[in-house]
Amino acid sequence: MARLYNLDVDLLRALVSIADLGSFTRAADALLRRQSTLSLQIKRLEEGLGKRLLDRTSRHVKLTADGEALIGRARQMVELNDTLVSSVEAPALAGTVRLGTPEDFATTHLPQVLARFAQAYPSVQLEVTCDLTLTLMGRFRQGDFDLVLVKREPERSGRGVRVWREPLVWVAAEKLALRGSEPLPLVVSPPPCVYRKRATDSLSRLRRPWRVAYSCASLAGQHAAVKAGLGVTVLPKDMVPAGLAAIERRAGLPDLHDTEIALLAARGLSAPADRLREHIVRSLETIAEVRET
Repeated sequence: MARLYNLDVDLLRALVSIADLGSFTRAADALLRRQSTLSLQIKRLEEGLGKRLLDRTSRHVKLTADGEALIGRARQMVELNDTLVSSVEAPALAGTVRLGTPEDFATTHLPQVLARFAQAYPSVQLEVTCDLTLTLMGRFRQGDFDLVLVKREPERSGRGVRVWREPLVWVAAEKLALRGSEPLPLVVSPPPCVYRKRATDSLSRLRRPWRVAYSCASLAGQHAAVKAGLGVTVLPKDMVPAGLAAIERRAGLPDLHDTEIALLAARGLSAPADRLREHIVRSLETIAEVRET
């Protein structure tokens, strides 16, 4: 292959994504590409530059010394490309995008992500709906949303792109006294709810008695009940509000598996909806990177 003198931004984006996520699989999911496509892009880049940029084993992918020397400027070029494209597109990109999301996720990382999108594309109107995952999925199938973020079991990943994964923890007020001899009081959403099912299934496997002390579809209502000492709830680790605390190891509660958020897109997305899809995937990827450092 001839030496590259004009670098393809797509090849650099593939390298940056793999370096950031540490995996061809995760990078392919984030970029909505096949792993085989990503492998070919890296091969083209390495052959064109005459340098080996990645060390690959059965478990890990990491940058070589040449890759480390290149990655900073590669990242700058990708960011410059995206900024330039946004500045050209912004005046012309207009319309309405309908997004559905779980309420707890909508109150943490998502506001900043959507704020940056709204600032970059002021002519795009966002309609955001918060609800339970099953309700969101039903309305998505009916055509009510262009994009939907949903909770799902990691081992059952199917349609959609995984955009977030986080440990779940047991959460309670400090004043709540937990006694192993009594059924554990739970504060949960009405069924169906991924977190409710995760809590009750894990307790049942441990043969730990439990009861639903407070059931409320509102996240604010659940938080208020837990703060009042009415019971224990389950939340993602980064979404525990002030005034409450994770109690994973207290009172013999079982460990909880990670939660996963996936982004699903309707067929035939409009240009604004497709741009928001890309923005959400890349923004949450960046937030996850910062969190892990």
